[in-house]
Amino acid sequence: MSAIEVVYRKYGGLLHWNHPARRLGEDEHGVWVGCPAGTVGRRGDDPPVVWALPFVLLFPARTWWTATFNPAGHKMSVYCDITTVPEWRDGGVTMVDLDLDVIKRADGTVYLDDQDEFADHQVWLGYPPEVIENAESAATWLLSAVAAGDGPFGGAHHRWLDQVS
Repeated sequence: MSAIEVVYRKYGGLLHWNHPARRLGEDEHGVWVGCPAGTVGRRGDDPPVVWALPFVLLFPARTWWTATFNPAGHKMSVYCDITTVPEWRDGGVTMVDLDLDVIKRADGTVYLDDQDEFADHQVWLGYPPEVIENAESAATWLLSAVAAGDGPFGGAHHRWLDQVS
C-alpha cells in the first residue's frame, strides 16, 4: 500500500477537496484507496478537517465519477461525485468536481444533489456541452446503479474498507 494524494478541483482549476490516502489495490471496478479514521483533509484553503470514521474511495477507469464508501454509523453509506475522468499522475489522482452528487443515505434513500449548483456553474464557469452531457449521463447511470446495488455498489467495498477500519 502506497501513500498518494487525492486532489479534487473545480472547473477552472480552483482547489477543492484534497487529502492523503493509501492505494489499497485494484479490481474489476477500478482503483481503491483508503483513509483511516483521523485522516486530515481540506476543502480548498479552508481549515483542515479530521474525519472521525474511515472510508474508501473508488476511482473507476474512464468514467465521469468517483465514489466514497463509508462504514456503518455514518449518515451516508455511499457518496458519488460526478467528476471528469480521474487522472493518475505525480503520486496521486486528480479530477474536476462537476457539482452533481449521487448520495445513498444510511437508511437506503438514494438521491441526486446539487442540481442548482451544476446549473449555475454551467453558465458561470462555462461548462462545454460535452462536459454537461457526460456529467448528466454519469448521474443518471449512478442513480440507477446505486439504488439497485449494481456493480461496485453491491458490496465490493467491504473487503477494502476492512483494510482501513
